[in-house]
Amino acid sequence: MRVLMLSWEYPPRIVGGISRVVHDLAQKIGQKGNEVHVVTCYEQGTKEIEKDKSVIVHRVHTYDVSTYNFVDWVLQLNFALVEYASKLINETGRFDIIHAHDWVVAFASRVLKYSFSIPVVCTIHATEHGRNWGIHNDLQRYISSVEWWLGFESWRVIVNSEYMKNETKYVFQLPEDKIRIIPNGVDINKFNGYERDYSFRRNYASDNEKIVFFVGRLVNEKGVHVLVDAIPKIIQYYNDVKFIIAGKGPQLDYLKSKAWTMGIAHKVYFTGYINDEDLLKLYKCADVAVFPSLYEPFGIVALEGMVANIPVVVSDTGGLGEIVNHGIDGMKSYTGNANSLADSILEILHNPQKAEEMKRRAMEKVCSCYNWDTIAEQTLAVYNEVLLESGRDDWKTGSIMGRLKDKE
Repeated sequence: MRVLMLSWEYPPRIVGGISRVVHDLAQKIGQKGNEVHVVTCYEQGTKEIEKDKSVIVHRVHTYDVSTYNFVDWVLQLNFALVEYASKLINETGRFDIIHAHDWVVAFASRVLKYSFSIPVVCTIHATEHGRNWGIHNDLQRYISSVEWWLGFESWRVIVNSEYMKNETKYVFQLPEDKIRIIPNGVDINKFNGYERDYSFRRNYASDNEKIVFFVGRLVNEKGVHVLVDAIPKIIQYYNDVKFIIAGKGPQLDYLKSKAWTMGIAHKVYFTGYINDEDLLKLYKCADVAVFPSLYEPFGIVALEGMVANIPVVVSDTGGLGEIVNHGIDGMKSYTGNANSLADSILEILHNPQKAEEMKRRAMEKVCSCYNWDTIAEQTLAVYNEVLLESGRDDWKTGSIMGRLKDKE
């Protein structure tokens, strides 16, 4: 099967979680004997075309025209994607499936669908409605309408959790039989060769201190401010603890100021941007991994914590709440509730035996449910389902050739 994936991010370009999902899914589908091409946005210092293990990656330059807003840039990217992908199809042959990842590539997906009569499958990783707890302005309304349009034009819509299925049904009025739930995954070998490095750990905490670790973009929806609000109660009942907050984002200065104002700055270490090597090391040095998101369609970071063999604490929201069984393979807290978050973290700190049992069960769950082999097979099953149904010609009337055929 020839698969064309469109995504605005692919490693080393990492804006959010889409990059890793597209990379791991494309690689695994390629390993299974399929020809996978990813057409994505160019990143400084990368090759325009390269064979990345089992995937052929094409990095497209957007037009050299100044833009003042993200929407204009997205349109320019889509023009460039269509221009490049059309040439690729004409030179190498038709693809069986176009897999579009999120609204940013919706326009290119639709044009290619009708220009070459190729069915589209899309993955909606998150929604504008969910990210903003509703639609509040014209920009959000525009993005949400493009998300709806992508879902409408796609033969199947893949979402990563039951939560996202319900959200897309509610926001976009998608029919149930059009949606397929396929979770995101994690590389279960990600931390092979990494052990706790005590000399590295001392850069962040003393040997007697437990490390409570967060990694992610420092934006409101990730709930880092809730973690900061939970710190006074935690240190009241367990003083030998250090909070490591890794990542960058618009809330970094606010969070630093908040910690200083609360008198807990000496207990919090903000790393800022952290490279992959140090991130893997930090995971292995941590004693608790915390992800207190206010909105989270899935939550790959929680899976990474499980694979790193750390007990995880998550907020009971979205896909995060579906990953963790409270008290069995992790702890859950009420979303946005600092007191509840503190209690869940303290439960792990005070009960090391229970923490060990949760770690064991979490690893078993990840290996059985969230490995990329299983996820790739589920995705290929959706592709084959679409290919079987799209064999008829009536849907192709949106294409130029289809309209000409109708006039005959």
